[in-house]
Amino acid sequence: MSALHTWTGIVVMALVTYIIRMIPMAFFSKPIRSRFFQSFLYYVPYAVLAAMTFPAVFSNDLPLAVSAIGVLAAIVSAYFGGSLLVVAATAAAAAYLAQLFV
Repeated sequence: MSALHTWTGIVVMALVTYIIRMIPMAFFSKPIRSRFFQSFLYYVPYAVLAAMTFPAVFSNDLPLAVSAIGVLAAIVSAYFGGSLLVVAATAAAAAYLAQLFV
């Protein structure tokens, strides 16, 4: 891959990222008052993260039971208010321990 292709890719990715972040600011100059739309926008990042994470968790080389134990540990940890780091560490530790015994 040449340097031109690399720099072109970087510039295109930067523009796409900039455009995605600028469109809401350009169209929504006033505060959003709709409770439905506010809650919709609030939960979009979590939905996208879940949509990207769940297929990766269950399509790995581990047995299904090990993956399920890791996901359940993450859900319980998140339910009790764990931070992202705590949730990830809990899920990884639970999956590791489950792999040892399954």
